[in-house]
Amino acid sequence: MKRIFLFVLTNVMVVAVLGIVASLLGVNRFLTQNGLNLGALLGFALIMGFGGATISLLMSKFMAKRGTPGFRLINEPQSPDEAWIVATVRKFADQAGIGMPEVGIFEGEPNAFATGAFKNSALVAVSTGLLQNMTREEVEAVIGHEVAHIANGDMVTMTLIQGVMNTFVVFLSRVIGYAVDAFLRRGDDREYSGPGIGYYVSTIVLDIVLGFAAAIVVAWFSRQREFRADAGAAQLMGRKQPMINALARLGGLPAGELPKSVEAMGITGKLGSLFATHPPIEQRIAALQNAQ
Repeated sequence: MKRIFLFVLTNVMVVAVLGIVASLLGVNRFLTQNGLNLGALLGFALIMGFGGATISLLMSKFMAKRGTPGFRLINEPQSPDEAWIVATVRKFADQAGIGMPEVGIFEGEPNAFATGAFKNSALVAVSTGLLQNMTREEVEAVIGHEVAHIANGDMVTMTLIQGVMNTFVVFLSRVIGYAVDAFLRRGDDREYSGPGIGYYVSTIVLDIVLGFAAAIVVAWFSRQREFRADAGAAQLMGRKQPMINALARLGGLPAGELPKSVEAMGITGKLGSLFATHPPIEQRIAALQNAQ
């Protein structure tokens, strides 16, 4: 289960923490002082929702570097393989019209990822297991897939989608929390002086519960994005067979664990789940085979 939370877990926790801080600072009391102010609540939800997603995006490259076991940047290639990886990333970046990403390598089973807030300052990393278990042509296809993610603006797109979902989560949790608090206060003749414990407990719990419900929607968008990145890799290489071969080989290899903050940008992911950020390998191969 530890792989299903991905980038979304970081985001849910950020939103939950922002919600708790807002409560401590009295923002929730301001929103409900004289009854629920829906206009102010919507503005608050937008700030909270996109704030959480943006913070997660801005932290993504830092978290990838710090959270990936055995990760190191290839500033000066220490082997022919590392020099080839850097050259391949540069070739595809030039073809895709983006700035040269930072390039990294990490210890582990076959996997790769791309992350970063901006197209021209992203990060591409591959695992040692990928180099050891795949042909160069297959590794090249995987690198093309990751560069395609960057060129497609997938990090920003996912942030916008996550921001919209966060906004709904924050808005709905507080509307429901207000209703729960009002129900618990029924028959109380004391003058209303702001939200009670029912509101605070409900909103914190709902921020988390609805956050995971929103994660299902975000994961669906993520799966669609993988098909586009596969097609992008085929386009960068000029043919689709290397990407098909790479996917087929990955389908028979154990997928390397990635840190939760970057797994949604990896080449493989957990299958058969509403939270899966990647479609089944078989579907991805079929999509490439059927592409014109």
